[in-house]
Amino acid sequence: MSDDLPIQGLCPPRFERVREAFTDHFAQGLEGGARFCFAIEGEIVVDLWGGHADRARTRPFDQRTLTPVFSTTKAVTALVLARAVDQGLIDYDQPAAELWPEFAQGGKGQLSVAQVLSHQSGLSGFAEPIDPNLWFDWQGLCAALAAMTPLWPPGAASGYHPITFGYLAGELFRRADGRTVGQALAEDLTGPLGLDMFLGLPAGEDARVAEMHRPSALPNLGEMTPPRRAAFGVRWGSPPAQDMRRWRAMEIPSANLHATAESLARLMAILACDGRLDGRAFLTPSTIAEAGRERIAGDDLVLPYRMSWGAGFMRNATLGIYGPGEASFGHSGWGGSCAFADPARRISAAYVMTRQSADLLGDPRSQRLIAAAYNSL
Repeated sequence: MSDDLPIQGLCPPRFERVREAFTDHFAQGLEGGARFCFAIEGEIVVDLWGGHADRARTRPFDQRTLTPVFSTTKAVTALVLARAVDQGLIDYDQPAAELWPEFAQGGKGQLSVAQVLSHQSGLSGFAEPIDPNLWFDWQGLCAALAAMTPLWPPGAASGYHPITFGYLAGELFRRADGRTVGQALAEDLTGPLGLDMFLGLPAGEDARVAEMHRPSALPNLGEMTPPRRAAFGVRWGSPPAQDMRRWRAMEIPSANLHATAESLARLMAILACDGRLDGRAFLTPSTIAEAGRERIAGDDLVLPYRMSWGAGFMRNATLGIYGPGEASFGHSGWGGSCAFADPARRISAAYVMTRQSADLLGDPRSQRLIAAAYNSL
């Protein structure tokens, strides 16, 4: 860690073990820039940041740095969907095709909203080639997903949908609410709460975005089965990244949220604190319970793990990566970011970073920080 960029932020003596772990990661060269936030009852009690926001090491990683969090986006999208359920616009148990009639094609007519959100629809990616630019055409991409025949019997198993999840969840939300997930996030949550996150980043915020260090190795997915190949192993499997402004501006509710760790930890506190934050009610406890309860568990067909899925959330029951409690749930993102809620202890937390690892889930850096925080309680 460069001595001209010391670790900064909030860390009471009680949580000194968190500061020690965070500082050690920089000393070992494991971080470029990073931030970790830990909240109790919605109040941030640990907020540490350090390092550089750019690869040239000219820009400090600070409180205003926005970090791409990739699939941690899915936790935020799932929360927005849960609010639509709370408002009676969506029912987790209704067929998705009731909201989106075209989705019934290919034998998907009986899939429930909750099954779609828990990666059971068999649409982990496109097995046959598509124009990669189709990812930037919301209506065209959603039409292709609606017409697609599932890669496995729908509802028979989960198979992680790394990018397609956002279009499926986002289109169900749009059909029910009339707005996009990004619009609802800004109007209903981040605006009123003053949270620093964007799904669809305005060009004026580009200067605050951290530059990512790609992982030095590919993740180990195991045998490249058809569902895995469609999700991760084809050149048309994700939006082309050559035009970074186009990528940032597009709303992809599975993959391209830009946020601070503080805003993520505070937003997840809604799920940890009976739906309330800053004296306002955003969700009912019963809807939170429905959002976080197990929808399917078992060996995932895409991720090489035994997964327990809620309605868009990774559940801690089989992973043990979001603290010690089985009731915790959240999501992790490519390279190491994560955000989660622990309703049993009314805790929420988030970790963001620029140096990406090859660990698919449970990055050792976040694991060490989360463990240190819980051990300090």
